[in-house]
Amino acid sequence: MKKQLGARNCLYPLPTVLVGAIVEGKPNFVTIAHVGIIDLRSVSVSMNRVHYTNAGIKENGTFSINIPSVRMVVETDYCGLVSGSKFDKASVFDVFYGVLETAPMIESCPLNMECKLVQTLEMPHHDVFIGEIVEAYCEEECLEEGGIDYEAVGPILFTMDDKGYWRLGERFADAWEVGKELLDKKRE
Repeated sequence: MKKQLGARNCLYPLPTVLVGAIVEGKPNFVTIAHVGIIDLRSVSVSMNRVHYTNAGIKENGTFSINIPSVRMVVETDYCGLVSGSKFDKASVFDVFYGVLETAPMIESCPLNMECKLVQTLEMPHHDVFIGEIVEAYCEEECLEEGGIDYEAVGPILFTMDDKGYWRLGERFADAWEVGKELLDKKRE
Protein backbone atom coordinates (compact mmCIF):
# COMPACT_ATOMS: atom_id res chain seq x y z
CA MET A 1 0.00 0.00 0.00
CA LYS A 2 1.26 3.49 -0.87
CA LYS A 3 1.74 6.07 1.86
CA GLN A 4 1.22 9.78 1.16
CA LEU A 5 4.36 11.88 1.66
CA GLY A 6 2.93 15.33 1.00
CA ALA A 7 4.10 17.78 -1.64
CA ARG A 8 7.67 16.54 -1.72
CA ASN A 9 10.29 16.49 -4.44
CA CYS A 10 11.45 12.89 -4.86
CA LEU A 11 13.73 13.29 -7.88
CA TYR A 12 16.87 12.39 -5.93
CA PRO A 13 19.64 11.31 -6.25
CA LEU A 14 21.06 14.13 -8.35
CA PRO A 15 24.61 14.74 -9.51
CA THR A 16 26.56 17.11 -7.29
CA VAL A 17 28.35 19.78 -9.32
CA LEU A 18 30.54 22.79 -8.75
CA VAL A 19 29.15 25.83 -10.57
CA GLY A 20 31.81 28.34 -11.51
CA ALA A 21 31.58 32.06 -12.30
CA ILE A 22 33.71 35.17 -12.13
CA VAL A 23 32.51 37.28 -9.20
CA GLU A 24 34.05 40.68 -8.53
CA GLY A 25 36.88 39.82 -10.93
CA LYS A 26 37.80 36.48 -9.31
CA PRO A 27 36.82 32.85 -10.03
CA ASN A 28 34.38 31.34 -7.55
CA PHE A 29 32.69 27.95 -7.19
CA VAL A 30 29.56 26.81 -5.37
CA THR A 31 28.31 23.28 -4.72
CA ILE A 32 24.90 22.65 -6.27
CA ALA A 33 22.83 19.49 -6.79
CA HIS A 34 19.73 21.03 -8.33
CA VAL A 35 20.81 20.78 -11.94
CA GLY A 36 18.82 19.53 -14.90
CA ILE A 37 18.77 18.87 -18.59
CA ILE A 38 16.59 21.10 -20.75
CA ASP A 39 17.65 19.48 -24.03
CA LEU A 40 20.86 18.03 -25.46
CA ARG A 41 22.66 21.41 -25.43
CA SER A 42 20.88 23.26 -22.62
CA VAL A 43 21.02 22.90 -18.84
CA SER A 44 19.34 24.42 -15.82
CA VAL A 45 20.92 25.26 -12.48
CA SER A 46 18.69 26.21 -9.55
CA MET A 47 20.54 28.31 -6.98
CA ASN A 48 19.26 29.98 -3.84
CA ARG A 49 19.48 33.76 -4.19
CA VAL A 50 21.80 34.01 -1.17
CA HIS A 51 24.65 32.42 -3.15
CA TYR A 52 27.52 34.78 -3.93
CA THR A 53 28.02 33.12 -7.34
CA ASN A 54 24.62 34.25 -8.68
CA ALA A 55 25.83 37.84 -9.13
CA GLY A 56 28.75 36.69 -11.28
CA ILE A 57 26.53 34.61 -13.54
CA LYS A 58 24.19 37.55 -14.04
CA GLU A 59 27.02 40.03 -14.59
CA ASN A 60 29.08 37.98 -17.07
CA GLY A 61 26.33 35.92 -18.71
CA THR A 62 28.46 32.78 -18.42
CA PHE A 63 29.05 29.94 -15.96
CA SER A 64 30.61 26.51 -15.78
CA ILE A 65 29.34 23.20 -14.51
CA ASN A 66 32.14 21.04 -13.14
CA ILE A 67 31.42 17.41 -12.29
CA PRO A 68 33.70 16.29 -9.46
CA SER A 69 34.59 12.67 -8.79
CA VAL A 70 34.07 10.92 -5.47
CA ARG A 71 37.79 11.54 -4.82
CA MET A 72 36.89 15.24 -4.53
CA VAL A 73 34.12 14.94 -1.94
CA VAL A 74 35.98 16.96 0.73
CA GLU A 75 36.66 19.91 -1.60
CA THR A 76 33.15 19.68 -3.05
CA ASP A 77 31.48 19.75 0.35
CA TYR A 78 33.74 22.61 1.48
CA CYS A 79 32.55 24.73 -1.46
CA GLY A 80 28.99 24.26 -0.22
CA LEU A 81 29.84 25.16 3.38
CA VAL A 82 31.54 28.52 2.90
CA SER A 83 30.71 31.67 0.94
CA GLY A 84 32.94 33.06 -1.77
CA SER A 85 32.35 36.49 -0.24
CA LYS A 86 34.52 35.41 2.71
CA PHE A 87 36.71 32.59 1.37
CA ASP A 88 38.73 32.16 -1.82
CA LYS A 89 37.27 28.82 -2.86
CA ALA A 90 39.11 28.88 -6.20
CA SER A 91 42.42 28.56 -4.29
CA VAL A 92 41.48 24.93 -3.56
CA PHE A 93 41.68 24.09 -7.29
CA ASP A 94 43.73 24.57 -10.43
CA VAL A 95 41.45 26.76 -12.54
CA PHE A 96 41.35 26.90 -16.34
CA TYR A 97 39.29 28.74 -18.93
CA GLY A 98 37.90 27.66 -22.27
CA VAL A 99 36.48 29.40 -25.31
CA LEU A 100 34.18 31.73 -23.32
CA GLU A 101 37.11 33.03 -21.22
CA THR A 102 34.74 34.05 -18.37
CA ALA A 103 33.53 30.66 -17.10
CA PRO A 104 36.17 29.31 -14.69
CA MET A 105 36.53 25.53 -14.69
CA ILE A 106 38.25 23.08 -12.34
CA GLU A 107 41.12 21.04 -13.78
CA SER A 108 40.71 18.17 -11.29
CA CYS A 109 37.04 17.59 -12.19
CA PRO A 110 36.84 14.83 -14.81
CA LEU A 111 34.03 16.63 -16.70
CA ASN A 112 33.45 20.32 -17.30
CA MET A 113 30.91 22.29 -19.32
CA GLU A 114 31.12 25.97 -20.08
CA CYS A 115 27.79 27.64 -20.60
CA LYS A 116 26.40 30.86 -21.97
CA LEU A 117 23.47 32.21 -19.94
CA VAL A 118 20.28 32.13 -22.02
CA GLN A 119 17.65 32.97 -19.44
CA THR A 120 17.17 33.51 -15.72
CA LEU A 121 13.92 32.46 -14.09
CA GLU A 122 13.24 34.16 -10.79
CA MET A 123 11.48 31.85 -8.38
CA PRO A 124 10.43 32.91 -4.85
CA HIS A 125 13.80 31.99 -3.26
CA HIS A 126 15.89 30.75 -6.17
CA ASP A 127 17.35 31.87 -9.46
CA VAL A 128 17.09 29.23 -12.16
CA PHE A 129 19.85 29.80 -14.68
CA ILE A 130 19.31 28.26 -18.10
CA GLY A 131 22.49 27.91 -20.06
CA GLU A 132 23.51 26.81 -23.52
CA ILE A 133 26.50 24.45 -23.42
CA VAL A 134 29.20 26.06 -25.56
CA GLU A 135 31.88 23.43 -24.96
CA ALA A 136 32.45 20.34 -22.83
CA TYR A 137 35.78 18.94 -21.62
CA CYS A 138 36.57 15.43 -20.38
CA GLU A 139 39.68 13.70 -19.03
CA GLU A 140 40.92 11.19 -21.60
CA GLU A 141 40.86 8.31 -19.09
CA CYS A 142 37.11 8.91 -18.67
CA LEU A 143 36.37 8.44 -22.36
CA GLU A 144 35.42 5.20 -24.01
CA GLU A 145 34.42 4.39 -27.54
CA GLY A 146 31.12 6.12 -28.13
CA GLY A 147 31.25 8.59 -25.25
CA ILE A 148 31.90 9.18 -21.59
CA ASP A 149 32.65 6.35 -19.17
CA TYR A 150 30.61 7.49 -16.16
CA GLU A 151 32.02 4.74 -13.97
CA ALA A 152 35.49 6.21 -14.58
CA VAL A 153 34.17 9.73 -13.88
CA GLY A 154 32.77 8.55 -10.54
CA PRO A 155 30.30 11.41 -10.01
CA ILE A 156 29.09 12.34 -6.54
CA LEU A 157 25.33 11.85 -6.16
CA PHE A 158 23.31 13.75 -3.56
CA THR A 159 20.12 12.80 -1.72
CA MET A 160 18.17 15.32 0.35
CA ASP A 161 16.37 12.87 2.68
CA ASP A 162 19.57 11.69 4.35
CA LYS A 163 21.73 14.65 3.27
CA GLY A 164 24.08 12.06 1.86
CA TYR A 165 26.60 11.67 -0.89
CA TRP A 166 26.37 8.46 -2.88
CA ARG A 167 28.33 6.67 -5.60
CA LEU A 168 27.07 5.64 -9.02
CA GLY A 169 25.69 2.09 -9.18
CA GLU A 170 26.07 -0.46 -11.93
CA ARG A 171 24.71 -0.25 -15.47
CA PHE A 172 22.03 -2.90 -15.84
CA ALA A 173 20.13 -2.38 -19.13
CA ASP A 174 20.24 -0.66 -22.52
CA ALA A 175 17.95 2.36 -22.93
CA TRP A 176 15.61 2.27 -25.93
CA GLU A 177 16.30 -1.45 -26.14
CA VAL A 178 15.12 -3.34 -23.06
CA GLY A 179 11.48 -2.26 -23.56
CA LYS A 180 11.36 -3.83 -27.00
CA GLU A 181 10.66 -7.14 -25.32
CA LEU A 182 7.28 -5.83 -24.12
CA LEU A 183 6.71 -4.03 -27.43
CA ASP A 184 7.18 -7.32 -29.30
CA LYS A 185 4.68 -9.05 -26.99
CA LYS A 186 2.13 -6.27 -27.54
CA ARG A 187 2.49 -6.62 -31.31
CA GLU A 188 1.71 -10.37 -31.22
